[in-house]
Amino acid sequence: MPITKILFITLSNIGDVIMTTPVLEALHQTYPEAVIDIVGDARSDIVFKHCPYRGELFLKDKKKGWRGTLSLICQLRKKRYDIAVDLRSDGLLYLISAKQKYFKLSNQSSMNMHSVEKHFAAIQAITPLSPTVRTKIWLSDQEMASAEQWLAGVNNQRILALGLGANFLGKIWPVSHFQDLANALASQFDQVLLVGNQQDATLSAQFMQACKLPVIDCCGKLDLLTTAALLARASYFVGNDSGLGHIASAVGTPTFTVFGVGQPNRYRPWGEKALWYQDPQREIAAVNPHYVADM
Repeated sequence: MPITKILFITLSNIGDVIMTTPVLEALHQTYPEAVIDIVGDARSDIVFKHCPYRGELFLKDKKKGWRGTLSLICQLRKKRYDIAVDLRSDGLLYLISAKQKYFKLSNQSSMNMHSVEKHFAAIQAITPLSPTVRTKIWLSDQEMASAEQWLAGVNNQRILALGLGANFLGKIWPVSHFQDLANALASQFDQVLLVGNQQDATLSAQFMQACKLPVIDCCGKLDLLTTAALLARASYFVGNDSGLGHIASAVGTPTFTVFGVGQPNRYRPWGEKALWYQDPQREIAAVNPHYVADM
C-alpha cells in the first residue's frame, strides 16, 4: 500500500525544531507523494509556515493545559496515518492511530550522539537516506524581498552577522568580545548585521558604541523568517549557543558558535559549514575573540 499520510511530532524551541527538519525532509524525499501533518509548538511553528509538502499544522500549547491537550488528541484521533514519527516522546503517539509508529532514541542510549543523528535514528529503518541531510527553513519571496529592503545599499558588501544574545547569562559571550572580534575582522568585512530579539536590544546598543564597521541593528525588529532571509545574505555568522546559529546554518550561511555551559557535541548547529569552540572550563568569557578571529 502506498504511503500517503504521515504525522510528524516535533519539539518546541527554535534550535531544537530546526534540528528535527532533516527527519522531515528525509520523510518527504522517501515518500514524495505523502502529505505530512505536523504537531508543533506556538513558539516555533513559523519554521514550517512555507513548507511545501506540509498538511495540517497542529499546535501544542501549554497555556491551555489539559483542555488543550485533550482537544489536540481528539483532532488527531480523527485521522488515520500510515506512518507517525514522534521526536517529542511525551506519550501523544500512544493515543492516536497509525499503521507504523516510530520514536526517538532514549536519552540514555544517545548521550554521545548529536541531536540530528538521534532524531534521524528514529526513521533509519524506513529511509535509505542518512543524517547528512541538512537542516532547513523555508522562505517566501516576501521575506526575501523584506531582507533586500533592509540591506538596500549594502547588497554586494561582505556582511558579518552577529547574534549577541542567548536565553541565559552562562551562554552569552561578553559584548566587548564581540566588539573586539568585529574590529579584528574589519579588513575582511564591510558591514555588521545584528540579529536577535527585543531582549537583545540593550546588547546591540552597547556593541555599537565601539565598532569600527557600520552596523545594521535588527534586534527586536523582525520576525524569524525575515531574520532567516537576512542571514541567508550574510557572508558569515558568529553567535552564542542559541537558535540563531541553527537558523544561519539552515539557510546555508557559514557559522561559528561560541559555547559556554552547553553541550556542543549534541546541540551545535548542524552542517559542514558550522564551526564552534568551547573553553575547556566552559567559561564563555574566557574564549578569546582574537582566537576566534583566527579560526
